[in-house]
Amino acid sequence: MIGEIDMIRTDMISTVGREYLTSNIENDEYSYPKAFAAQSLTFNPIRNKAGRAFEKLDIRFVKDNVTVLIETKQNFTKADEEQLSAYVEYEKALTGNKTVAILANTMNDTVRVWRGVVSDSDLMTKETALRSMDEYVDFYTSKINDKEKVMQNTYKLNELLHRHSIPEKLRSQFVGTCLLALKNGLDYSTPSLTAAQIRTRIKEVLEDLLNSDINKAEKLALLNRNVLGDQYVRQLSIAAFREILKFIEDNILPFINDKSTSGQDLLNLFFVTFNKYVGKSDKNQAFTPDHITDFMAKITGVNKHSVVLDPCCGSGSFLVRAMTQALDDCATAAEQDKVKKHQIFGIEFDENVYGLATTNMLIHSDGNSNIRQGSCFALADWIKDAKPNVILMNPPYNGQRIHLPKIYVDTWSKDKKEDPSKGLYFVKFIADTLNSINHQAKLAVLLPVACAIGTRVRLPGLKLKSFKKILLMQCSRCQLIFSILAPVLRLAVWYLRLEQSIMMFPILTPSLDIIKMTVLRKRRILVVLNKLILELAKVNG
Repeated sequence: MIGEIDMIRTDMISTVGREYLTSNIENDEYSYPKAFAAQSLTFNPIRNKAGRAFEKLDIRFVKDNVTVLIETKQNFTKADEEQLSAYVEYEKALTGNKTVAILANTMNDTVRVWRGVVSDSDLMTKETALRSMDEYVDFYTSKINDKEKVMQNTYKLNELLHRHSIPEKLRSQFVGTCLLALKNGLDYSTPSLTAAQIRTRIKEVLEDLLNSDINKAEKLALLNRNVLGDQYVRQLSIAAFREILKFIEDNILPFINDKSTSGQDLLNLFFVTFNKYVGKSDKNQAFTPDHITDFMAKITGVNKHSVVLDPCCGSGSFLVRAMTQALDDCATAAEQDKVKKHQIFGIEFDENVYGLATTNMLIHSDGNSNIRQGSCFALADWIKDAKPNVILMNPPYNGQRIHLPKIYVDTWSKDKKEDPSKGLYFVKFIADTLNSINHQAKLAVLLPVACAIGTRVRLPGLKLKSFKKILLMQCSRCQLIFSILAPVLRLAVWYLRLEQSIMMFPILTPSLDIIKMTVLRKRRILVVLNKLILELAKVNG
């Protein structure tokens, strides 16, 4: 029997790839106490109720920053899941790698696979056989999703909605609500159902999802009024409603694997792409592309300890990206739950877009209760209570008087209709708010490049240079960045004709080693003088 199990283990290793096997003791097993000792780390064993310590994993593979953990069993029990979960925790503490955790049955070749944490929400139910290491690495890349297909089908869906007279402004929220309901088991196939009954079923799904949300009534009322109760949705015939739901179910949902980071990113791409097709009636509504949100989350180092705020969250793209990156850093379901419930915060002024953000976060099984509708300028106390240590935002560049506080608007000339700071005032407000409680944070903001190097941006009675100086002095020693990097940025703009810039600086952080200034052109991101910044940090202590 032992010989047969050894042969099965050999087959498993061959399937995943022996070249990626990383055993450090006999029988191709992996000892975590030995691995921790080799890195001079303290090993704290996790024990079961009987006091047995989990220390040796059956099979371990590593490629790039992904680790595959396999524990072989003759039968699967909850105790086996606890054991596998312990190995995931060890792996995170040892390497910080992304993980795929597997229970493999030595009697019948069945497997149970978890992407990341060993929890019910991370169980990949469609995984029934072992894969190659490259395929497991793909769980964390875009290869297991079909980006092009989603974009093509989004265009077709837009045409379908146009044919059924759903207005452009309503389409994203309506489709997002349908997608959310279908993802959570909406049954619309019963022949006797009316369109009104389908709307009722969608509402029931939303009620279940928002059950633990302290703002449940407000969000349900909003979705009811602006989506399900909208006259154009109410006028849909049962045939039209079924056609739309079936198209989403057959042509959008299957191409999005939300058990992977890339799958969750693809959901964001769906919203961004859809809004591109339908256009924007309000030029202040900017839906940040995924490659930008991904980059900004990375340069700010979002992880399981990050408390993230987007004070102008729009459809929630920054929050979604930050959450998926933080969840990938988690080792346990408890850590994931903490991230979802207590570490993701957003504010959105526009009521309709706020509804879209709520739907987007719900689709990602996320702590949507921490999204507020209103002006960030009226929620300073709420921001202070949240104590974010990472702020990601893309504020409106053309904010109107209604979007900004009266104390600031009163300084505008009478003929001025839009924010003369081009969004920089939002940065100043966040810096002021966190500085008032002496709270340290990293802030990355997407703004017009004129805010960094141009001369067209003006504040009444205050030159741009002076405004920047005041702002950056409030954000600790960052005032060095503009004066030193501006000539190089001008050169970059001259060559690339860039229109926007990403600015990142710390609030109340005494060193420059994490400060980065980048510029971007469409989908290309150019990191400007990162090495120089690090050298500058050394020179300045």
